[in-house]
Amino acid sequence: MHETIKNLLKIEQNVKTKNSSNLISTKIVAVSKTFKIDHIMPLVNHGHQDYGENKVQEAIDKWSDIKKNNKNIKLHLIGRLQTNKVKFAVRLFDYIHSLDSKKLADKIAAQVKENNLHPKLFIQVNIGKEKQKSGVDENNLDEFYDYCMSLNLNILGLMCIPPFNEKSTEYFKKMSELNRKYNFKELSMGMSSDYMNAIDYGSTYIRIGTEIFGKRT
Repeated sequence: MHETIKNLLKIEQNVKTKNSSNLISTKIVAVSKTFKIDHIMPLVNHGHQDYGENKVQEAIDKWSDIKKNNKNIKLHLIGRLQTNKVKFAVRLFDYIHSLDSKKLADKIAAQVKENNLHPKLFIQVNIGKEKQKSGVDENNLDEFYDYCMSLNLNILGLMCIPPFNEKSTEYFKKMSELNRKYNFKELSMGMSSDYMNAIDYGSTYIRIGTEIFGKRT
């Protein structure tokens, strides 16, 4: 059995234990960014369906043919989406976790209308108010939510990346409260180091890279 499959099975067991106690269902997005496709294919052949990429062009190069031959695969864009890449992103990605501006919302809405494509979207919240990170400020979230609704975008929930040098629990708690405020059913938060805590606060999509694929070089 390939090492990535062993790692995935271990995480699946951890998630199953958490879900049974929290009465939620959490999907594992295997973050395959920077890894070559031969390192990913064992998981594809195993039947895992959800994969995360950071860059549109890298995803196009890696996944275009594989998605044609594997209709069940769902591709998640978890990195920042530049507006000039939107038309390519909505054709390939099933989920976009990084909606963070009105300009980006406008571009996605235009592509949805033009191509009749309906990517599932998460609004990224800059929950730690970090200048170097993308995301909507919590204070502007009401206005941005209303704007997205006016465009009829398919918003599933919120997404965050807490500050790396702080305990994530308080940020997960706040995100859970915000998600309930807007009555969203899905919540994207938690990575290799903190996904178990994220599930405690209702995360339905965890983004796991290192714990599945190993450290990046």
